[in-house]
Amino acid sequence: MNENIKTKLPMNSPLVKIPFGGITSNILRTIAIILMLSDHIWATYMSFGNWMTYIGRMAFPIFAFQIAEGFVHTSNFKKYAIRLLGFALITEIPFNLFYSSRVFNPYHQNVLFTLLLGLLAIHVIDTAKKNRTAKNIALSVLWLLLICVASTLGFVDYGFLGMITVVMFYILRDFPFAWLAQLVAMVLINIIFFEGQVFPVEILGKAFEIPYQGFAVFALIPIWLYGGRKGISSKTMQYGFYAFYPVHMLILYLIKLAA
Repeated sequence: MNENIKTKLPMNSPLVKIPFGGITSNILRTIAIILMLSDHIWATYMSFGNWMTYIGRMAFPIFAFQIAEGFVHTSNFKKYAIRLLGFALITEIPFNLFYSSRVFNPYHQNVLFTLLLGLLAIHVIDTAKKNRTAKNIALSVLWLLLICVASTLGFVDYGFLGMITVVMFYILRDFPFAWLAQLVAMVLINIIFFEGQVFPVEILGKAFEIPYQGFAVFALIPIWLYGGRKGISSKTMQYGFYAFYPVHMLILYLIKLAA
């Protein structure tokens, strides 16, 4: 990956020039972690502070975007997928304890499985693009259907729409005016199609209900400020980002248990 600062991204960002050369991948990931932590603290201790879950909705799209970027820049897809699977398995018990106070919960799987399914889907799409034979295209369609079914019947966090978010960022990555297409797709995924908790708003005298998940659209702001650089890189930092997910949920669960 080229570490030179990219200051002009007219197709991928509404900004002709990203200020200060843009933020790095590590900064973007840190922003997502802080937003996620805010949402989980709200869910555990501060249910009265709805603003914490509103901003927390922005975390998943950032993680989804980084999976798509990671796929493009990885030199070893298999290693990338196995690492994601490994941490998804490690996370499952802390995730179950955090959300249901049970070690085993077959009806809700952690978000790393969602991201993994998204990664597998874009790998299938990429493979089909590189070898466009009738057989490969048919196999790719079959695999994509299976991934879609797995994202729904597997009860992964954010479900089918979460997996599609990863795919969306990959497919639209090189589109002309990709930022505009991303905006439309995010509105469709997180407001039009999403079902969940809502809050009432009034626009021009008409009442509407907007799902909490609609705040996820604002995740595009830090995503558009991404400048294409990874930033400081080390194995400790790389695995630390992954480990934060299960560790922070386990800590929050233990604090709640002791309270």
